[in-house]
Amino acid sequence: MAQALDWQKSTFSGGAEGNACVELAATPDHIHLRESDTPVTQLRTTPAPLAGLLLHIKARHCLRTTAR
Repeated sequence: MAQALDWQKSTFSGGAEGNACVELAATPDHIHLRESDTPVTQLRTTPAPLAGLLLHIKARHCLRTTAR
């Protein structure tokens, strides 16, 4: 039986109504991600690769921001 996931909206979405945000749910072994306008499409990863992706995105953002 599939485990029910407790989906949480990203704080970056601003809490606005509508389907324009990223949601995530954590289980003991994985982190699940989905876009609220297509909830049947989900990604599953573990914390380490997700942390690496977020660090890379933040670093690229900082490089673009300081280059202006």
